[in-house]
Amino acid sequence: MTFISVVYIQCSYAQKTPYATVPTHGFNTFIPEDILTPDKIHTRIGTLNFIDGVPTKETAKLAFDNLDFVRGVEVFLSLMPAASIEAIRRGNIALGATKSNQATIYDQLADSNPLLLTANTDTVYAFSMLDLETDGPTVVEVPPGSGPGTVNDAFFRFVVDMGVPGPDRGRGGKYLIVPSDYMGNLPKDVRNGGEYYITRSPSYVNIVVLRGFLVDGKPDAASKMFRDGFKVYPLSKADNPPKMEFINSSKRGFNTVHANNFEFYNELNNVIQKEPVDFIDPEIRGLAASIGISKGKKFDPDKRMKAILTDAVATGNATARAISFHNRDPRSVLYPNSQWRTSFIGDDYLWLGGDGLAGRDLDARTSFFYVATVNTPSMAAKSVGSGSQYAIASADKMGAPLNGSKNYRLNIPGNVPANDFWSVVIYDPQTRSELQTSQPFPSKNNKRDKLIANQDGSVDLFFGPKPPKGKEANWMQTVPGKGWFTIIRLYGPLEPWFDKTWKPGEIEEVR
Repeated sequence: MTFISVVYIQCSYAQKTPYATVPTHGFNTFIPEDILTPDKIHTRIGTLNFIDGVPTKETAKLAFDNLDFVRGVEVFLSLMPAASIEAIRRGNIALGATKSNQATIYDQLADSNPLLLTANTDTVYAFSMLDLETDGPTVVEVPPGSGPGTVNDAFFRFVVDMGVPGPDRGRGGKYLIVPSDYMGNLPKDVRNGGEYYITRSPSYVNIVVLRGFLVDGKPDAASKMFRDGFKVYPLSKADNPPKMEFINSSKRGFNTVHANNFEFYNELNNVIQKEPVDFIDPEIRGLAASIGISKGKKFDPDKRMKAILTDAVATGNATARAISFHNRDPRSVLYPNSQWRTSFIGDDYLWLGGDGLAGRDLDARTSFFYVATVNTPSMAAKSVGSGSQYAIASADKMGAPLNGSKNYRLNIPGNVPANDFWSVVIYDPQTRSELQTSQPFPSKNNKRDKLIANQDGSVDLFFGPKPPKGKEANWMQTVPGKGWFTIIRLYGPLEPWFDKTWKPGEIEEVR
């Protein structure tokens, strides 16, 4: 039986004899036409000319220019997460946070002054940038009561959760972030009777993002919690750690958004030079190297290459914006005939579709990282009663882009399935940061704001240049001549969100 199966398999893959018996002109045998190259081919990059299959010099130049262009676009789309975290690192430095024990904190919440990709206005942020190359294994002490917290590496890959979704479950604890190449002795992990939650990171630069919930609609308690209990220091200095310094970043203007022009490649080059050579795989390293970004080498493109990369980044930016605001993946739509879309297409923080059979979903990853930061399973997985869930909309019920000159209404049905709170924040499509208006917080939060409810328990939110009379408490200002988009957040989402028995209304124009 085995022998027969082998014979059958071999026969089934045997090459068929071509029907033509007349030799192809210039050959001794028949040559299939589909392997031959014509002398002239008209393509989107121009007319390609060949001499018996060999490109002319002009055609070779067209091909190489196109190859460099395509790779420049792919570098923008594929390595955007690395440039994004580099931009955050630079933004923290601009605020004075140059060491891991110097944390930026939003004591009065994240208002619309800074450029932060889709930041929320509803939790107190505390950020610390780790440098494992300088400090070695680094301790992060998380205070009891901390909300969702996460550590991401220099490619915005998930390292470990902290706080409520982390192994400390909101009770607080000590985390130890270790460089992947560290060979020294380490203390015991909690699982082995130690006091540290130990995890390794493939990169030197890591970002720690902690969130604290409002108490009675105010940030004071969360701010105090972090200032008293959030600590970062090298393990080597655990007996005498440096004093924690906090830099209040509320009400300050600064930038943490990566460039969308040629400067993007300089941002990326800085990451490649800083990090261990294997923090990204050889395929991605090779992609960056193909346009001149390689560890240990100066990135200095000539005039031709710089012109090509300038076009490439512009096209990459346009592509990312198309993916983000006109996504063609049917899985991105949360509900039938709805403009609400999911942030994590495929419900997988690795963008592997859950099973990895199709490989990395590159467009889904771009869709997320062009408008957002911080990657954690708790944002993508079904975690009833903990973590967070998001829905994003950039068009009204009829599919028209949201226009700051027009007036809109959004109905939030009653009994919102959020254990902690829900909020709606509006953003600027140019910066993907909070929309800057006369309102420092372009948002509404059911725990912070005194919203006017309808008789059925639902809440109507209004968007426009001026508030509707009597509905000022439910109004968010928009800017004539500018677009906007919005994100609804549920912290501690409950089952009706996941089974979709509860859903937000559509954004409708009010004439």
